[in-house]
Amino acid sequence: MERDFDEKAKIALKVLLENFWITRERDPELFQLIRERENIVKRYVQEKFGYRLIVHRYFAKLEKIPAEPEAWMGIESFQEPLDYALFCCLMAYLEGKEVEEKFLLSDVCEEIKAMYPGDVPLDWTNYQQRRALVRVLKTAEELRVVKRVDGEIEGFAQREDHEALYEVPVLSRYFMRSYPKDLTQYKTMEELLEEEWKTAPQDYRRHRIYRQLFLSPVVYRQQKDDPDFYYLRNFRHRLREDIEAHSDFRYELYKNAALLTLPERENVYTLFPDQKGTSDIILHFASVVREHLLDYPPDEYGKIRMTQADFQRLLTICKERYGEGWGKTYRDMTPAQLTSALLEELKQWKMADVEKETGMIMLYPLLGRIVGHYPPDFMKKGMDDDDE
Repeated sequence: MERDFDEKAKIALKVLLENFWITRERDPELFQLIRERENIVKRYVQEKFGYRLIVHRYFAKLEKIPAEPEAWMGIESFQEPLDYALFCCLMAYLEGKEVEEKFLLSDVCEEIKAMYPGDVPLDWTNYQQRRALVRVLKTAEELRVVKRVDGEIEGFAQREDHEALYEVPVLSRYFMRSYPKDLTQYKTMEELLEEEWKTAPQDYRRHRIYRQLFLSPVVYRQQKDDPDFYYLRNFRHRLREDIEAHSDFRYELYKNAALLTLPERENVYTLFPDQKGTSDIILHFASVVREHLLDYPPDEYGKIRMTQADFQRLLTICKERYGEGWGKTYRDMTPAQLTSALLEELKQWKMADVEKETGMIMLYPLLGRIVGHYPPDFMKKGMDDDDE
């Protein structure tokens, strides 16, 4: 008889969701735990998410495809489109190499330059382009698709003739996922995503909901008869029981938003609030917005629409009230700089967005789920410190 989805299975699911892959070399204990619970976890992720779990002799990998692509889903260390183009060229270069074959940095530079598809050719005398390749090779090393044998890659940022020696590890063969057709036959990102739903169209809604809940900060009601939200509401009891039995998360459902939360902070997850100074500012800003709901009433979907000037005015009130406890970087910012920094973070957490056509700012219901204040004696302590 198959064992229940026990604590070990929950840990296996957690680490698979939070990591690109778990390798036997780097995490032997976690790798072994996943192998022990492979069958039960594989069945669960296939049924609920439509995901494929691969357990190889060298690694375990859960192929996590989002329901919808979001800005934060890129490679965190990459800064511009050039980084992604260079990474793809690097992967194409590795395809032509044998496992454990060694190659020089100068060789890969030459090959990438030859295959680069951009309109303007690569020029390794350009510092910005060398820095981009440094980011790409560092990321590839962290992902274990290349292995540095000798030399330091940072030196390439300073000198184009800097050399380093690399090796092709076995993991490089398994980085890319396989598709039913040759990748060149897909013309758009949407076509790639549509391919996901063809294998089990009857389970489309369930797979889509689970992917959104586990990979995104929140799921919003977008229209009056929203099919996703209909599912979230009608199956809320079943969803809550299932999610809480198989993970550490708690399922929360509101009129216009559904999300997963954690009763206790765990380092393995990316959580809000985090250690960034912007998290404190967002919590304070949420409390100021809450006080001005008569001026900015939410619409039927819980969204608040305001001008950039309105947003900046509320942020100024927020800074005057709470800024004393913010980090120096944020205290010294101009109103425009602070607005830009806060908006960027709010967009990452799906708490706000900017309308492209009008430039109007939309504040989303998740911002109303949080609030932050200093303790009553905070300002008194600050004044006492000033008197000393």
